[in-house]
Amino acid sequence: MIKVLLIDDHVLVRIGLSGAIEATDEMTLVGQAGNSLQIVEQYEELQPDVVVIDFRMPEENGVAATKRLLSAHPGARVLLLSVYEGEEDIWRAVKAGVRAYVTKGDDTEELLEGIRTVHAGEAYFPPKIADKIRKRSQRASLSKREAEVLTLIVQGLRNKEISDRLGISLGTVKLHTSKILDKLDVNDRTQAAVIAVHRGIVHLDD
Repeated sequence: MIKVLLIDDHVLVRIGLSGAIEATDEMTLVGQAGNSLQIVEQYEELQPDVVVIDFRMPEENGVAATKRLLSAHPGARVLLLSVYEGEEDIWRAVKAGVRAYVTKGDDTEELLEGIRTVHAGEAYFPPKIADKIRKRSQRASLSKREAEVLTLIVQGLRNKEISDRLGISLGTVKLHTSKILDKLDVNDRTQAAVIAVHRGIVHLDD
């Protein structure tokens, strides 16, 4: 039996997924939780074969939780379940070390197949996810400061406001903005904001 630990902050989602997992002949749910704060302790206690964790949670997101778990247990196999389909979100998950990425809009069978594949020691990225990973791997990454400036651009702040918020000169803001436009391959701030949200670089609900 494939032992699964499920972590998702939505009760109804946990009920639905746990039912689907238990309905199979090859999987069993050894534990579930509404947050990832005790993920290391739960992993050590329950010894699951696969950890299924939601990307978006209030206390600690799935990417951060994956990094923490793999730091303590490098052999842990994690499948990230997400409402996000932006390539930057997927890229963050891959860099964190997840073995699979499945979106919540997919059929439940996609999740089950992901669990089977990860348990077998292989990665599971459906074609649409794999395509986004490939595209993102060919793009330049933003620096931490550039990401901060882009976030404020998305929030609608002007250069002077960004300068004041970050405590940097107006010229530095303009330089960062120019580099952002170049890396995103766009012509202006509006296009940069649209691309940032579309790719998951910045979330409007953060």
